[in-house]
Formats: sequence, C-alpha cells, structure tokens
Amino acid sequence: MTTATLERIPAPRTAEGSTPRSISLEFSSASEVHAGLEEAVTELIGVAAQEAACGILVTRLHPGRYTVALDESVPFGETYESIAA
Repeated sequence: MTTATLERIPAPRTAEGSTPRSISLEFSSASEVHAGLEEAVTELIGVAAQEAACGILVTRLHPGRYTVALDESVPFGETYESIAA
C-alpha cells in the first residue's frame, strides 16, 4: 500500500484577516499534483475576481514543490505556468 501526502505551507500574512495572494504546495506523490494545483488555483480565482487586476501564475520550483500566486504580469482571467530555473 502506498500513501501520499499533500503539504500546504502557510504563507506569511500581510495583515490580520487578509486573503492569501500565494499558496505554496509540496507533494510527495505525482498522482496528487493535478488535484492539489487545481484546488489552489480555484481558491485564488476567487481572490483575483474581487480585485480584477491580475491573473494567476503557477510555478514549479522543483519536483513536487509549487507556488500558485496572483501575479500582475498575468492578464486578469488567465492562468500561466512557469518552471523556475
């Protein structure tokens, strides 16, 4: 039997009660990546819709580690993917 874990690394808050602008994720299994990223993007879509000023950037930092963040270089209503060098 194989178990997989998803770890959501808490982002520092800029103000008490403020909504997150980025989510850090770490996966121990490749089978968990798609669902975990989709959930994080869905969460930030709600935040982006309130501001209507930026899109979402999903960045692969290294195998199993990602950030999903609001990014002003991404047009509102779009989601871009990036691989960190």
